[in-house]
Amino acid sequence: MFAANQLKNQHLLWRAGFGPAVEQLADLAQFSHGEFYKALVKASSKKPGYINVADNYLEGLMMGIDQVGRVQQKDLTPEEKRKMRQKNREGVRNLNIYWLNEMTNSSSQLREKMAFFWHGHFACRNLNVFYQQELLDVIRRNALGDFGTLLREVSRSAAMLFFLNNQQNRKGHPNENFAREVMELFTLGRGHYTENDVKEAARAFTGWAATAKGEFIFRTGQHDYGEKTVLGQTGNFEGDDVLDILLDQKQTAKFITKKIYRFFVNDQPDKQKMDWLAERFYESKYDISGLLDDIFTSDWFYDEKNIGTKIKSPVELLAGIQRMLPMKLANEEALIVVQRLLGQMLFYPPNVAGWPGGRTWIDSSTLMLRMRIPQLINDKDEMNMTPKDDDDQIMGNKNEAVVNTKNKTGAKGTKAIHASVDWQLYLKHFDKTSREKLINSMAGILLQTKTAVDAEIIKQYTDESGRNSFIQSATIQIMSTPEYQLC
Repeated sequence: MFAANQLKNQHLLWRAGFGPAVEQLADLAQFSHGEFYKALVKASSKKPGYINVADNYLEGLMMGIDQVGRVQQKDLTPEEKRKMRQKNREGVRNLNIYWLNEMTNSSSQLREKMAFFWHGHFACRNLNVFYQQELLDVIRRNALGDFGTLLREVSRSAAMLFFLNNQQNRKGHPNENFAREVMELFTLGRGHYTENDVKEAARAFTGWAATAKGEFIFRTGQHDYGEKTVLGQTGNFEGDDVLDILLDQKQTAKFITKKIYRFFVNDQPDKQKMDWLAERFYESKYDISGLLDDIFTSDWFYDEKNIGTKIKSPVELLAGIQRMLPMKLANEEALIVVQRLLGQMLFYPPNVAGWPGGRTWIDSSTLMLRMRIPQLINDKDEMNMTPKDDDDQIMGNKNEAVVNTKNKTGAKGTKAIHASVDWQLYLKHFDKTSREKLINSMAGILLQTKTAVDAEIIKQYTDESGRNSFIQSATIQIMSTPEYQLC
């Protein structure tokens, strides 16, 4: 009974959060998954604080903007523009680190995990840190609310309007990017609208724009007030009307439900269960919390076929390791480079469709790197790799590499991971576990897969000079197995 509870609770914590925290180890076998889920919901009920990482230079610059578009015009000198781009890049890097720390340390695991899902669903690249902060705030505030409100706020955000070129969408010269992605990626999914629907919807979104400060503005002089026909409905529509039409379509509930099912439950969709979930989601007027309740309180979520079958995304992997092994990093920016090397960098999706996930996370190079990360964190390995040269992602830091070693500072331009792991609570958890049962006990906590690790192989690479050294080294070895990549 206890073992079953533990496995189900770990399953819940990996899917509805970023894995078990070391503080929760004693409770994993004691409480039911229903009790754990109630605790997750309660902990995520409070409103998140606004994350502001922009430095004083950018804050001062934005305070001085008293006319729309000043930053886009030639008021700034070339040096000021260069410095502004640099400060924005630094700001987005800091936002990345701050949010990853929230995912790792916040008790609001359900909210942060759901916000992480929406971050991929509403994928957006924008090098303006103020726009990214505002979009992140929209997503975190509405992560567990209703999808209609979330969709409207995201659609009005400066980050998305600029990313999808809607500032170029005006009467007589409609730009279809925004309208197309709202239909294809945010609501209906490909194949459930026509090209004419896109053209007509684009006309409805004419005049939707944002100021240089990031505030939504409706430019009445650029709006097409003519009659439009979208998905069979005709009227003098503007943007909000189109969003209402899209939300009225049951296909929107089906599309969102399928993505959520694949993200939280299984990459292989179960049509019967998804249809049931989608119907309830639609009837609830898109209550996200209600949909998650239906998933995480169901018996089928805890079926064997759904446990240990998903490949952890890079962000889940990094956050999960740090939740189990609390640590202080001397150089947190190294984690950004690791994100890039693994193929998932927060705030830098590969395109507007976001990260495809699933098996795309793993190839011959990323799997080997994934299995070395615990060694890097534990300062037992050294890595010197240069990510692909994509200036949008490297934010001006060309030829940046990762090097990890305790005693060397690394070559110029490198990023070293220097982690100080607090082992105290983790070691304490195994105080009453006999030496011969330690590896199986640790594997039961760290792994979600049916296949057991070979204890003899693990022992070959452990430090047996003392009990604590043995536990620490065996833990790192278990985290370095292919099985640890699954949750």
